[in-house]
Amino acid sequence: MATTKDASVADDPSRDQGALERAVGISVYVTPDAPGFSCIVKQRYTDFLVNEVLPNGDVLHPSDLEPEDRKRKRGNDGGAAQKKQRTEEKAQFAEAVKTEPKIEEDMAVKFDAEATPAAAAKTEESGVKAEQDSAPDSDAARASDPVKAAKAEAVASISEKDLATLKDVFGESTTSAIVNLYASVVAQPERKPRDLPTIESEPISQKSKRTEAHICVRNIFKSKLSTLTVQDQDRQSGPGTIIAIKAAPPSIASDPNGDARHTGQQRGKQGWADLGGEYLHFTLYKENKDTMEVLYFLASQMKLHVKNFSFAGTKDRRGVTVQRVAVHKVKRDRIESLNRFARGWRLTGPWEHKKTSLELGELNGNQFLLTLRDARFDGEEADWTIQQRLQHAKSVANTAAERLSTQGFLNYYGLQRFGTHSTGTHAIGEKILSGDLKGAVDSLLSYEDALLEENQAAESGAFANGDGGRGQKKVPYDDIARATGIRDWRKTGNVRDALGRIPGRFSAERGIITHLGKRDHKTGARPAAEDWQGALMQIQRNLRLMYVHAYQSYVWNTVVGKRWEIFGNTVVEGDLVVVGEKEQQEGIVRSVPADEVDEHGEPIIHPSASAGGETGAGVPTSGAADDPFVRARPLSRDEVKSGRFTIFDLVLPLPGFDVIYPKNEIGQFYVDFMASEQGGGLNPHKMYRAWKDISLSGGYRKMMTRPLGRVEAELRIYSRPDEQLVQTDMEKLEGAKVSHVKAETGDNATGDKLAVLLKLQLGSSQYATMAIRELSKGGASSFTPDFASINK
Repeated sequence: MATTKDASVADDPSRDQGALERAVGISVYVTPDAPGFSCIVKQRYTDFLVNEVLPNGDVLHPSDLEPEDRKRKRGNDGGAAQKKQRTEEKAQFAEAVKTEPKIEEDMAVKFDAEATPAAAAKTEESGVKAEQDSAPDSDAARASDPVKAAKAEAVASISEKDLATLKDVFGESTTSAIVNLYASVVAQPERKPRDLPTIESEPISQKSKRTEAHICVRNIFKSKLSTLTVQDQDRQSGPGTIIAIKAAPPSIASDPNGDARHTGQQRGKQGWADLGGEYLHFTLYKENKDTMEVLYFLASQMKLHVKNFSFAGTKDRRGVTVQRVAVHKVKRDRIESLNRFARGWRLTGPWEHKKTSLELGELNGNQFLLTLRDARFDGEEADWTIQQRLQHAKSVANTAAERLSTQGFLNYYGLQRFGTHSTGTHAIGEKILSGDLKGAVDSLLSYEDALLEENQAAESGAFANGDGGRGQKKVPYDDIARATGIRDWRKTGNVRDALGRIPGRFSAERGIITHLGKRDHKTGARPAAEDWQGALMQIQRNLRLMYVHAYQSYVWNTVVGKRWEIFGNTVVEGDLVVVGEKEQQEGIVRSVPADEVDEHGEPIIHPSASAGGETGAGVPTSGAADDPFVRARPLSRDEVKSGRFTIFDLVLPLPGFDVIYPKNEIGQFYVDFMASEQGGGLNPHKMYRAWKDISLSGGYRKMMTRPLGRVEAELRIYSRPDEQLVQTDMEKLEGAKVSHVKAETGDNATGDKLAVLLKLQLGSSQYATMAIRELSKGGASSFTPDFASINK
């Protein structure tokens, strides 16, 4: 283990990473004898860069920063060609186009379901000039002008029969103008309807004839054009009822029926299908922001529920992260326009419409580029120069990276799983599962006296990029406000004052106080003052489940450490593996038993609760990234002797009623530990509860894991604590220059500090902090530690 520690870390109990880890069951290393190093993680949020690895293996990076509307308007000649083209088109319509008429009847025409177009008297007329006149002059002209070619193709798509019908209804000159309008709409779909002319028919006195006009335009032009009945009082030939024909708005143009009476959902289905699907997938780039914080803002600006958004995993706040997000029934123009409000985030491409949303865990993993600052390595001498330290550091770091790549690390749930307050989320989950709901509520409303406003002289606000943590420790103002608000409510019972002080992000505390503090307006009594389950029900379900899932994680962490201490990396009889996984890896097709298929021969999927997952950045989610229908089985003695299975094939269960436990002494350890005071006095074989939300079916999690590919470690020399050592994706795209200090071995090297730049890819259910822990042998400490230790 690492022996050289930063004095400021060792002297500050609140920053004792080892104590925090041991409190949640994180206790052993895969290679404890390897040299380690101390370092500071996330001193700047740009020290933690995370990019999702897509299911196809590609690393996600933001792209296509130019807004779609600007891209459409931009031309190589600054838009001159567009202006010229518009002028020419208006000239083509000169004979048939007038200024907008006064519309006295602003309504959609009602179509009778039984109305049918009058049979065209002449269906085979020759010499149709509209098609010929609108076509390009030659094949060469078509090739040189894509717009003209598209117009010609649109005109050619209209049959002679349809042209004859139009001429019978509107006359030859109006028909020619309508066809030209349709060609423009098809050739340039990005143009707005208001930029195209309106065609007016000659007066049509008969209502049946006007109905026929509406229907034939709708059917022939596939709702690309819209029609409106207009009373024109200004015609030189006298007042009359005419039909105005315009380019249809996108919502109407996408409706095959073209009927304004149809619902938006009906129109939308066709339009979304044309785009590729109802879900717009885009890339969210964010700096020092929570995923949900950004999505709540986007939802509020578009008047949507946040549930319209989906993603494969949340990402750490203190970092620069790139992830895919999907939103339901929103087009690119609408959401991209919100970039004008962006502060610390950006919506970018690739933009793509799909038929499905994103599911948690729907990614191959995450790529990390981590800057570990102020690194001090085991074996350093006090009188070494920076060049000597650098050479020694390269040897230690490269060896550690190679071992991490090949030997992996225990797949612990990281500290993020267990909360940031004085009582860990696992301890609250333990109380809930044991039926002590009052104790769970009290724990949720606990606080440290040192955090009270009168005991704090800290400035308002949270940590920014700092000075290495050497100065006076500050406490986020939100934590002070939370503690003071809870204390005041306990003293006075004034709900309004408490909610006015406790920040909105503490939704659990606010919900509990609101419920417990309800008063009967007539009697003044508090009927819910001791309704502890009702108080817990006020917490959002995903957050509520987080507490019991944290208890499962705590047990799992403790068990995996015990398993490693007893058996190490040796596979033994009774260890568990996932059913069918090895066969799939080896390309062996496993037959499905007769009782595992239904009457149609389809495999039966057995229900199983999620194992509880988290993102690669280490942020816990209420669900699992693992297969929710996974099944496990114990290994036989012959299978162990065969050497077919390795430590990386083994899984351990999270306690629940729908899992099996190892058929060796580890299975008994589950029983002994959970029954102990430390384990909460629970029984792993009795996890049913009357309250459905806390009735855990369990799940499985791989015991060991390895990074996806080779781990790369690079050393840098630097001098200033606030010096940025890597470029973010946005800085690369925008061409921003960031001053880098290169690690050199010659006399040109400057600075007195070393940083490790660590690049690795992890699966979607792995914690980066646990990989760093194994790499550094526990010497890594967070720059923004929790104010109080997590404890039981």
